[in-house]
Amino acid sequence: MRGQILLLAPVCAVLLGLLVFPVLILVDESFREFTPGFIGARPHAAYTLENYAALLDPAYRFYFIETFWLGLLTSCLALVCAYPIAYRIARSPIAFERRALVMLLVVMIFLGTLVRVYAVLLALGPAGFGSAIVAILDTTLNGIFYTELTVIAGLLHFTIPIAALALLGSIQSINPRLSDAAQALGANRTISFVTVTLPLSAPGLLSAFMLCYTFCISAFVVPMILGKGRVQFASNLIYSRFGEVGNYPGGSAISVVMLVLSIGLLYLITRFINRWMTSL
Repeated sequence: MRGQILLLAPVCAVLLGLLVFPVLILVDESFREFTPGFIGARPHAAYTLENYAALLDPAYRFYFIETFWLGLLTSCLALVCAYPIAYRIARSPIAFERRALVMLLVVMIFLGTLVRVYAVLLALGPAGFGSAIVAILDTTLNGIFYTELTVIAGLLHFTIPIAALALLGSIQSINPRLSDAAQALGANRTISFVTVTLPLSAPGLLSAFMLCYTFCISAFVVPMILGKGRVQFASNLIYSRFGEVGNYPGGSAISVVMLVLSIGLLYLITRFINRWMTSL
């Protein structure tokens, strides 16, 4: 027991120093009074609830709704796109194809963030397919609808490889003979997939969704560049408060609210999916 404690002590120290203490400082700063003209709160500033009361303004509601709604939509689309990829890799009889596809997904994950974002910006802009797409959708390149689509495309560029790799292990652990047995009992391939393979891969779907949703709601570079100032996430608002205005108490309050909402929403989604899994 003593040896285990000694082994865990460095890890606990790192977590306390890099995670717990900074968050506690952030919480304390969020209750401090902000004086315009100062960067951050003044020394020994009084405690106040004004930073949280200001978030009740309807203008802030847009940032949170935009963040959670687009994050939810992107995560669901990422699962829909990633599942066939993961299924193909898991069920492919060709070893070279499996290795090549996995290597491609890994390369996509480690590709530079700015390279990927600007590649999407060029591809969906007037120099790429943007003009043809807006003609089909009957919108404009600078319209809010097309800008949201561009942000979703940028997020999908990051989340699809993550979701595919997260789903791969779950699908590989499913015995293919179970689907063959369902088909032998009279079910066609679609019904056997929906009633056998899909429910058994639910834990992998949950893990992939959690990873994608966490990435989406915390995204900063993608909405900042692809959003063109029209689509902004809560992370962009936090950056504006800290970096541009110097309002550390206000930025801290937004960070704390975002943290609480994210944890609560992920908890509710997990409870809902777990209940759905147990009812199957």
